[in-house]
Amino acid sequence: MVLKEIDSKKFRDMVRVATHRLGRNAEFINSLNVFPVPDGDTGTNMNLTIESGAKAVAQNNSDSVGDLTESLAKGMLMGARGNSGVISSQLFRGVYKATQGMKTLNAQELANAFSNGVATAYKGVMKPVEGTILTVARIGAQEGANKANETDDVAEVMKAIVEGAKRALKSTPDLLPVLKQVGVVDSGGQGLLFIYEGFLEGLLGEEFADRYQPDEGEMDEMINAMHHQSVQSQLSTKDIANGYCTEIMVDLTADVPAKKTFNLDEFREHLSKLGDSLLAVSDEEVAKVHIHTEQPGAVFAYGSQFGQLGKIKIDNMRIQHETIVNNNEENQESVDFAVIAVASGNGIRKLFESEGVNRIISGGQTMNPSTQDIIDSIKKSGAKKAIVMPNNGNIIMAAKQAAEVSDIPVGIVPTKTISQGLTAMLSFDPDDSLDDNVANMTDALDTVVSGEVTKANRDTTINDIAIHQGDFLGIVDGDIKVAASDLIVAASSMIEKMLDEDSEIITVMYGRDSNKNEAQRLVDELKKKHDDLEFELHDGGQPVYNFLISVE
Repeated sequence: MVLKEIDSKKFRDMVRVATHRLGRNAEFINSLNVFPVPDGDTGTNMNLTIESGAKAVAQNNSDSVGDLTESLAKGMLMGARGNSGVISSQLFRGVYKATQGMKTLNAQELANAFSNGVATAYKGVMKPVEGTILTVARIGAQEGANKANETDDVAEVMKAIVEGAKRALKSTPDLLPVLKQVGVVDSGGQGLLFIYEGFLEGLLGEEFADRYQPDEGEMDEMINAMHHQSVQSQLSTKDIANGYCTEIMVDLTADVPAKKTFNLDEFREHLSKLGDSLLAVSDEEVAKVHIHTEQPGAVFAYGSQFGQLGKIKIDNMRIQHETIVNNNEENQESVDFAVIAVASGNGIRKLFESEGVNRIISGGQTMNPSTQDIIDSIKKSGAKKAIVMPNNGNIIMAAKQAAEVSDIPVGIVPTKTISQGLTAMLSFDPDDSLDDNVANMTDALDTVVSGEVTKANRDTTINDIAIHQGDFLGIVDGDIKVAASDLIVAASSMIEKMLDEDSEIITVMYGRDSNKNEAQRLVDELKKKHDDLEFELHDGGQPVYNFLISVE
């Protein structure tokens, strides 16, 4: 049977199934991380990005495909996280631009939409790299265009797009040597293929019966994202109708008196009557809930009917919000020029604040803020102009996207590390213009070398360095330089590779997986060889990295 067009119902099915398919495989995508460190987040980022788009589609009652592609594109734009999430949002922005005003899509229009999406995505990347999500999108679109010249069956065109994307994904290791070296395909390209396969399943009505079941880590990520978005979005304390942010974990395997059979849809339906901002996710063993309610006790009582309550958390959002407002009130009233930085770790936050940063967006490695998060922070600064420092290479594109849609002039200083961000702040002058500050702060990035020490989570070989699970890795400006079984040996060896005759200051920031004694041992070792250098030691409190180190 030939399928001649995609109507709004079919398109909704495509988006819904694609979102589920990507979500089911998010953890697998995360595992395709090139570096053997626990920071793979491409799957999580893409999942949260398309979920934002799918939510916007679900809220649009239009029967026009063109209207729905607009909602998808705008939802993905605001929810975009990480480079792959931003590129995906640009891809579907191009799809929307090509389908404006169209009630349905025929085969040629579908192919044209994907081709326009590719063109838009390539334009959105300053230096497009082949062997990435871009290649997968481009070859998929080319195959779709070729098929549209042969048939008017939209399903056949979508199949061709999937097959082209699949073939392109297999070729990514041949285009990017580091992928071949590690033995993986591009993670962003894999994520896009899952989306395209979901589109095809939705179009054909062949959705897999299994529901997306996130693992516990993904559940926590989703809960945290919901909490961050909902608490920060309140305009004033009086707007908070349900004041207790309540989270529970239910062990579904535990025996309890009069235990009920668990059904996620019924579980959600009942909880939705108790409050708002509900997120309920589960697998076969555990259910996790985030809800804003005036009746936390009722939430606990209901959850306990299905198993034993594990983690329980209640936050009074009215008090939280008052604290946020009070902390930012002075800035909102008086700041003409705001500097906004992305950071994680209490010590790191304090360092940025001491250098004059006005607002901190919580995030970094494995916790990339969305475009919307950055826009919200810009708005809440109350400033007339702002500078954003992403402090992570995977957040730069989202920051630039936020700047493009901001209501005030925003400059992006493309900091890729915390060390670069701290160094850039030394060149900030509130009396200079936005453009001059961006230029001066960007120039300062060349004066610092950034090092990171973390623990390997698998065996591999990179740059001829044999790495074993549990080794400590020394990463200099994004490249693994050292692997050693001892933390201090790895860190000191890495720092030796960071030094040159112009080096003057070494700054060591220890994270939550390290301590002051270890950091002091490192500094003492370095002083034996480099008593002419100045050393600074700080409790950064950052996740993932035992040490963040800068050499200036």
